[in-house]
Amino acid sequence: MAKKAVASMQNKGEGRAFAKVIKMVKSPKTGAYMFQEEIVHNEKVQEFLKK
Repeated sequence: MAKKAVASMQNKGEGRAFAKVIKMVKSPKTGAYMFQEEIVHNEKVQEFLKK
């Protein structure tokens, strides 16, 4: 069953201002790839992906 992580933020239309961003990051310790998930404001998506 799917999780409803973003559904709790959709009060009074405010949830549309946020997006769940998933970025693949390489671990410096093992060299394996992991996924970093975060809920960020729509204006900060590009900034999050550049990190």
